[in-house]
Amino acid sequence: MENGTKKLNVSSLAVEQPLPKSKLWKIIMVASIAAGVQFGWALQLSLLTPYVQLLGIPHKFASFIWLCGPISGMIVQPVVGYYSDNCSSRFGRRRPFIAAGAALVTIAVFLIGFAADLGHASGDPLGKGSKPRAIAVFVVGFWILDVANNMLQGPCRALLADLSGGKAGRMRTSNAFFSFFMAVGNVLGYAAGSYSRLYKIFPFSKTPACDIYCANLKSCFFIAVFLLLSLTILALTVVRENELPEKDEHEIDEKAGGGGKSKVPFFGEIFGALKDLPRPMWILLLVTCLNWIAWFPFFLYDTDWMAKEVYGGKVGDGRLYDLGVHAGALGLLLNSVVLGFMSLSVEFLGKKIGGVKRLWGILNFVLAVCMALTVLVTKMAEKSRQYDAHGTLMAPTSGVKIGALTLFAVLGIPLAVTFSVPFALASIFSSNAGSGQGLSLGVLNLAIVVPQMLVSIVGGPWDDLFGGGNLPGFIVGAVAAAASGILALTMLPSPPADAKPATTMGGFH
Repeated sequence: MENGTKKLNVSSLAVEQPLPKSKLWKIIMVASIAAGVQFGWALQLSLLTPYVQLLGIPHKFASFIWLCGPISGMIVQPVVGYYSDNCSSRFGRRRPFIAAGAALVTIAVFLIGFAADLGHASGDPLGKGSKPRAIAVFVVGFWILDVANNMLQGPCRALLADLSGGKAGRMRTSNAFFSFFMAVGNVLGYAAGSYSRLYKIFPFSKTPACDIYCANLKSCFFIAVFLLLSLTILALTVVRENELPEKDEHEIDEKAGGGGKSKVPFFGEIFGALKDLPRPMWILLLVTCLNWIAWFPFFLYDTDWMAKEVYGGKVGDGRLYDLGVHAGALGLLLNSVVLGFMSLSVEFLGKKIGGVKRLWGILNFVLAVCMALTVLVTKMAEKSRQYDAHGTLMAPTSGVKIGALTLFAVLGIPLAVTFSVPFALASIFSSNAGSGQGLSLGVLNLAIVVPQMLVSIVGGPWDDLFGGGNLPGFIVGAVAAAASGILALTMLPSPPADAKPATTMGGFH
């Protein structure tokens, strides 16, 4: 949260008028960029954990690859948020960062998609076994991709808040549309990931170093880049940013400490913001943190769980593991369909049950139950294992498949709230406190990336301690989700039905 925090120093800030409320179609255009971003994320979440294991990284170390996302998010999103709040480019405050992020995604996708080819060209052997050069190229591409995605998402959400004109209801609607388009991107991404013949559209993608699985991944990323660039160019072309009043010299001197420009403007702002966060902000950060401790083990290992625990496959053995990964991608597709419908219902359901914070709390318990039920589905799969006449393990029974896919689908309900409500609350609280949207959402992002870092570091060894499966991490997620639900219901303050336009917008501009 951008430090929506500094209500205490409001008297020292230049008074700015709230942004005018923009037309809904502008908000929808900007929110649609989320579809392009999330298409790529869907491919990462469904295909890359199995892929890195095929490159030779053991399961217990696979989660370390994902550290780049939380680390880049912890640094990049607050930094980009701060500088987008203060950007004076003639192209706007947010748009240059969104455009730069889209360009970086293109570079990253090339590196990830061609990692195996570049690794082989540099000396990696063909066939099974570790491919260190390919892993190095993949990791560099993955880091760039996560940096680029953080450059995109923070300014996009901040621009939506800008376009909402300081209205709480419009902010919730904007974030609901953002969540909806994330669901659209997920559906497209998981559909692409679950189709095993996509590489035939791009026949050059299959090479001696890049098998069918790798070629499919490469082809998916080609489509992801085309979608993202198309949506970004369209949105940035037709949606113009509202002009903000210029800040006076007094405000600039105040933020520079009275003696010119600060040498560390960003770090001074963010540390000051964390120091002065009001109690509602801290509670929001805590609830969000626990919520993401619950979600991230599933995001990391959802398709791996389906392939190993449900289908009984092993990495590198081919048939069953690949079938499980594709079944997991189908489950994530169902999850995204539910996510899309639920995203458009969050505001309505929140009003029906007494507020969005109550809705968030209740659905955190739904998340906890679903995470715990992964144990039941796994035990059912193990108990019903079947072998053919040659002693080869067969795919799980229809009942087990349905149970696993149902879990994926139901999880789309709490996910819609996770993707919208915390960001809407951050925007509302920061507007009321007179803070810049970019930095406030960047600070909220700390409550997302810190638990991701924790899970990335501890998740693999924790699972390995209990036999190398995915269930131990899922159980921790169930406990964290329940704790998040309790705190949301008992301690998180309810936002106003429709916040009055802030008269001190500009705390960190």
